[in-house]
Amino acid sequence: MTVSVSVSRSIAAPTDQVWALISDLPRMGDWSPENNGGHWAKGADGPELGARFKGSNGSGRRRWSTDVVVTSCEPGRAFAFDVTALGLAVATWGYAVEPTDDGCTVTETWTDTRGWIVKTVGGALSGVNDRATFNRAGMETTLAELAATAEAAAAGTS
Repeated sequence: MTVSVSVSRSIAAPTDQVWALISDLPRMGDWSPENNGGHWAKGADGPELGARFKGSNGSGRRRWSTDVVVTSCEPGRAFAFDVTALGLAVATWGYAVEPTDDGCTVTETWTDTRGWIVKTVGGALSGVNDRATFNRAGMETTLAELAATAEAAAAGTS
């Protein structure tokens, strides 16, 4: 059974500005409690369909890296990527940005794509046994931090 978790948040900032932040994967560590950023890889230098990224992650003292491939890249609307570790599927992360009268609503979705091997050893390696519950809390934090950054920039205070 495929498990997905989605969290939405209203952000008082323009869709293009919010999308630019979401798709700036090296900055994701500014907002996420588990991702520490990373760098574009294999010739990529920014968000585009098929771009590759090397993510840095951590939970407590544990650290690990992931490989990312951008699977959806629609400026101002959607951004998504597949995550693998050691060549094994881990997750798909996606962001939908919808305009509202006072900014936009962002929906972040995590879909678990781990096979039994990664599920079995993943908890020990990451220190997280209930990935869905952990990610929901992390997504709420990420979107709150993202909103604070976007809203400060929209107000001209960043």
